[in-house]
Amino acid sequence: MNRKIAMVTMAAMLAPTAAGAQVAAPAQVVPQVAPAVAVPPVIQTVALPQLTEAQAAQLATLLPARAMAQGLTLVAPPPLDAAGRERLVRDALDYARAVHAGRLAEDDFQRDWGLRPPMFDPLPGFADAVRQDRIAAWFASLPPPYAGYDGLKAGLERYRAIAADGGWPTLAAGPDLAFGASGARVIALRQRLAVEDKDVATTGATFDAKLVDAVRRAQRRYGLNPTGTVAGQTLAALNVPATARVRQIMANMERWRWLPQELPKDRIQVNVAAAVLTVFDGDQPVMSMRAVTGRPGDETPMLSSTIHSIVINPPWNVPTSIATKELWPKEKKSPGYLKRNGFRVIDGTRLQQRAGDQSALGRYKFDFDNAFSVYLHDTPARAKFASFSRLASHGCVRLEKPADLADLLLKGDPAWTPEAIAAAVDKGDTVRARLPQPVSVFLLYWTAFASGNGQMNFRDDPYGWDATLAAKIEARSARQMVAAR
Repeated sequence: MNRKIAMVTMAAMLAPTAAGAQVAAPAQVVPQVAPAVAVPPVIQTVALPQLTEAQAAQLATLLPARAMAQGLTLVAPPPLDAAGRERLVRDALDYARAVHAGRLAEDDFQRDWGLRPPMFDPLPGFADAVRQDRIAAWFASLPPPYAGYDGLKAGLERYRAIAADGGWPTLAAGPDLAFGASGARVIALRQRLAVEDKDVATTGATFDAKLVDAVRRAQRRYGLNPTGTVAGQTLAALNVPATARVRQIMANMERWRWLPQELPKDRIQVNVAAAVLTVFDGDQPVMSMRAVTGRPGDETPMLSSTIHSIVINPPWNVPTSIATKELWPKEKKSPGYLKRNGFRVIDGTRLQQRAGDQSALGRYKFDFDNAFSVYLHDTPARAKFASFSRLASHGCVRLEKPADLADLLLKGDPAWTPEAIAAAVDKGDTVRARLPQPVSVFLLYWTAFASGNGQMNFRDDPYGWDATLAAKIEARSARQMVAAR
């Protein structure tokens, strides 16, 4: 990730629109009399508030500290001048917009970043906070109100402190380290693990059973196979610098700002980077399963939608790109391949795979409207779920336990008991089952997140979206800096 991210001034680090933007009220309705006279709409505006001396001093202290705590800047911004009150007001509005709705403009978003923060003009709220002398309380209400965001905020503070203390030592390359090993590399491993894991003893040159457990804990934090042996992937994860982890946390905090201020309490979330699906009931996780998400080049988009139905025994209407790049070449190489695998040609060009055991969609397809033609589905290819690297689809999300999810979502519909669902699957006919209560679904990209106990977890940035986001924020901030001069 670019090291210049967030090394910007308070005036330039944040939102793309002018801080002093006026807020338009609805046009007044004026009765018409004969002859009709066109009356221009009356626009009410909210003026920039006037700070007291005490409020200016408060803001000069509050803004830099809040910007650091909320991950809006990598290093402490320069001191602010309490005498420049109008500048302080504009900095406060920039901060408010950035922490509440993110730092990107509409044209900064990639198409497959299908989440957009709600529109937000901070001026009316800030003016009211100044009038009531409740600036600190208003600031406290602005960040995303989620435990996931709060966990990242706490993790940011911790990893900033680690980085400020010198980070952690880089582990030297060499033979795999496993139970029974000894020597200087084992000592270095202990010291490295202890920085993130307080239960690791820093003394001892032997790779004992407790160190095996510590390595496994680290591997789980990084989404790796918990073998207890330090090989290539584990070594690489341990050698990611602490400053890079700080930036990674900051990027994920930014993506939280793109979500609505209140998530539905009943919802499905897919962490695309970790390839995991979680079902929430009343805001509590009630089901989790492994998933297979899009491989780099066939990225699963970020989006929000609503699952409205489940297709049992779905046929697969093959996207043209997959048919052209993969299936037609297989038919050419091995004539009869398409017929053997249940495909038929429609209108001379399109391919469709019939429902059944061979279908790439398996026995269940979970439908939700979106601009990317992706969905959740079953799959006959089960081996990938045993892997700790599960980015292998064309963009849709394959599910480890689709039958369990179908039973849960159709619960309460007397026509679709678990027995009725199983019977429909066995019969083989294609049937659409409407959900008695549609459920929200969110496809999200979390490469850093906190466990319930506050432990930070990290994943690779498989799509490079952390780095891309950092570059876009830096470019946007640089333009703002020029405009502020």
